[in-house]
Amino acid sequence: MQNTFSRSLLIALAVAAPGFAIAKEPIAASRQANETATARHYASLIAGAEPKLAELTMFFTQMPKGGDLHHHYSGAIYVEQYLDFLDRQGLCVNKQTYRIEQDKAVIALERAKPARERNCLSSAEVYADDYTWRELVQRWSNKDFDNHGALNPAPDRLFFQTFGYFGPVSNANFKEGLQELKKRAIAENVSYIETMFKMAPAIANAEFDARAWQLASDDAGLTTELGRATEALEHDPAFAQSIADFVAKIDEAAAGIDDERFTMRYQTYVLRLLNPSQVFSSMLAAFKSASAGGKVVGVNIVGQESTMVSMRDYALHMKMFRFLKARYPDVKVALHAGELALGDVPPEGLKFHIDQALTVAGANRIGHGIDLAHEANAPAILRKMRQDDIPVEINLTSNAFISGIKDENHPVTLYRKYGVPYVISTDDAGVTRHTLSQEYVLFASRYKPDYAELKKTSYNSIRYAFLPAADKARLTRQLDTRFAGFEAEVAKLARTVVPERRTAR
Repeated sequence: MQNTFSRSLLIALAVAAPGFAIAKEPIAASRQANETATARHYASLIAGAEPKLAELTMFFTQMPKGGDLHHHYSGAIYVEQYLDFLDRQGLCVNKQTYRIEQDKAVIALERAKPARERNCLSSAEVYADDYTWRELVQRWSNKDFDNHGALNPAPDRLFFQTFGYFGPVSNANFKEGLQELKKRAIAENVSYIETMFKMAPAIANAEFDARAWQLASDDAGLTTELGRATEALEHDPAFAQSIADFVAKIDEAAAGIDDERFTMRYQTYVLRLLNPSQVFSSMLAAFKSASAGGKVVGVNIVGQESTMVSMRDYALHMKMFRFLKARYPDVKVALHAGELALGDVPPEGLKFHIDQALTVAGANRIGHGIDLAHEANAPAILRKMRQDDIPVEINLTSNAFISGIKDENHPVTLYRKYGVPYVISTDDAGVTRHTLSQEYVLFASRYKPDYAELKKTSYNSIRYAFLPAADKARLTRQLDTRFAGFEAEVAKLARTVVPERRTAR
């Protein structure tokens, strides 16, 4: 009897063992059911003429969002954090100009005065004076811009001028700033940030400037000149040391950021508002930094695209990128391109920026891309981005505030319609005072994508990151696990919804 039982048990185990994967089927079915329930719940939130914004905010705050790929370190820090840095550096804010005083002698004199006579304030004194605090935060960010509490200069002017106010504290305290961004990202279920951290070192050379402008339309001559300049810079020990110091500063700031919950990598950038010699030397330093295989994973170009210098030198800058991309083919490039609206520049200025970023500079990602509909080669741009799998980085809050581009006028409608991959990102969340979750709320409420598209968008922010394949695979597995947990919670929550009760009249 016992032997018969043993044989039966062995047979049962033998049958069960090969079918162990079958035991996973209920788990897979459960996950599928949770995903379906989540999709149904989300659909109910965007249905009708008035999306349920409060519920969407709760939904997207909880939803895993993968990464944030268009992210400026300086613009991501909130004013309140910068005021904390003010005390750390022993600086103060001039309560008449709202600018940071850096002259130690002036600061010492101010601190010797009685508090009521002081013109330069610590962070505590700024907060204690509500008028000064409100005036400061309206200059250092866009707070109160739309609620009639501010003087309301032109939005683009306000936005780009904020960096001059908090610059002295933005250019220090890197470790603390990155830790603050990490903490905030984890709190809203973001597992990866690829931040534009700091400008690569630059060297001015007036003779190069003159030749570069002269050769701007002579491709062969410009290539020769760029080759000469590269050789000279590569034989300059001071230039090499500046790059080594720059990379070391990033590594030092990044220490302790990565862990099992969160990963951060860094783009370096050039400033398009400078003279050609500074732009090119900075660009070369950026490519060299990114080619070293460390935490610098890409190169970008920043600065208001509509200024005279940016427009004048745009084609020249794209040719500089082409030259260095040929020398460093493995370095990834994400370019601010087409961050222009009708009226920012004459109409002809809207015709070519995205096109040249793709076909001349060889961009791997396009940042903003909001002048698409005005570009002369718009259909070809859409085809190239779709066929070559080049995503556009969509920044809804930033585009609406700076350029007035939103709703059906935003070209995300075109990118989606013609199959161009895209990611949702924040740009400068500290200046415009929002979060990545809020970007998803705007996207969902304005354009009403289905849940499958939203989920793909979250995964896209890992797929198109400038990371090695192994890191992408690791972050994708994490995202799988996080979505499984999120969908299980949403499915559970959806079962507790109380049916609407209508009051009889």
